[in-house]
Amino acid sequence: MSSSAGSLNRVRITKLAWWAVAIIALGTAVYLMATASTGPQDPTEATHQLSRGTVIFNSSMIVFREGLEAVLILAAVTASFLGANRARRRPVFAGAGAALGAAVITWFVAGAVLHRLEGLGARLEAITGFLAIVVLLIVLNWFVHKVYWTGWIAKHHRRRRELLSDTGAGVGFGLLLLGFTSVYREGFETVLFLQNLRVTNGAGVVLEGVAIGFGLTCVVGLVAFRLQQRLPYKKMLIATGVMVGVVMVVMIGGTALSFQDLGWIPRHEILASVIPSWMGSWFEVYPTAETLGAQILAAVFVIGSYYLAEYLKVKRPAKRGQPVAVAAQMAPAEH
Repeated sequence: MSSSAGSLNRVRITKLAWWAVAIIALGTAVYLMATASTGPQDPTEATHQLSRGTVIFNSSMIVFREGLEAVLILAAVTASFLGANRARRRPVFAGAGAALGAAVITWFVAGAVLHRLEGLGARLEAITGFLAIVVLLIVLNWFVHKVYWTGWIAKHHRRRRELLSDTGAGVGFGLLLLGFTSVYREGFETVLFLQNLRVTNGAGVVLEGVAIGFGLTCVVGLVAFRLQQRLPYKKMLIATGVMVGVVMVVMIGGTALSFQDLGWIPRHEILASVIPSWMGSWFEVYPTAETLGAQILAAVFVIGSYYLAEYLKVKRPAKRGQPVAVAAQMAPAEH
C-alpha cells in the first residue's frame, strides 16, 4: 500500500513540475512579446477587425460551448437528486449562480487589466490572441471531449457521493462548492477566450454574441434538466466542439497576421488572386503563407489529436486484449 501511495505521489509531483515548467515558459513568452521590438509599422496602428457578424458568431459559440459543458455537468451531478433528495439540488444551483456572478466580475477585472495595458498597442492584441490559442488548443483537444469527458463527470460524481455520505452543515457547503467549481471553470475559460475579440473589436459587439450564446445555453439548460439522462451528451459536445474548432482556426489566422504587422514573423504573399478580401474580414483567411500555414497546422493538430486518442485508448488496447475506453454517450447513471 505504501509503495503504491509513493508512486501516486511521484506521479502528482511530476505533473505539477510539468505544469510549473509550462506556466514559466508561457510567462516568458508573454514577457518577450510585451518587450519585443516591432517592425517599421507603428504598433499602435497595426490593428485589424473582423466583420460584426463574425465577431458575434465567434463570441456566441465560445459562450455556448463552455456553457453547454457546465449545463451537462450540473445535469449529470443532480440527476439522482430525486424524491427526498431533491432539496440537495438547491445548494448546487446556488453555487452555480455564484459562479456565474464571479465570471461576470472576472470579465470586468480582465477589462481593467487590459485598460492598464493599452499602451502596448498591437502587442496586446498579439498577446491576448496567443494566450487564447494556447488554452483553446488544450481545452479543444479531442482527447478531452472523446475520453476525458467520462472521467470529468465521474470526478464530480465521486465528490458528490463523498459529500452525501457525511452529515451536518458541511454537506450543504460542499454541494455549494461543487456547483461553484463546476461552473466557474467554464466561466473563467470563456472570459479568457473572449479577451482577444474584445481587444480587436470592442466590448460592445462581443457582448452581443455573449448574450446570444448565454440565451442558447439557458434554452439547452431548461431542456437538459427536464430530460436528464436521455440527453445525447457526446453528440452535443462534439457538435459544439467542431464549431469552436472553427473559431480557433479563425483566431489563429488573425493572431498570425498581428505577428506579421509587428514584424515578428515574415510575410510571403501567396494565392492573392484566389483568396478574396472578404475572406479576411469573415474568416481571418489571408493570402500569406505564414497565416495559412498556421491555420492548417492548427486544424491538423485538432484532427490528429482525435485519431491519436482513438489509437491510444481504443485501438491499441484492443490489439493487446486490454479493456478499451468507451466514449461517454450520456451522463453516468446511478441507481
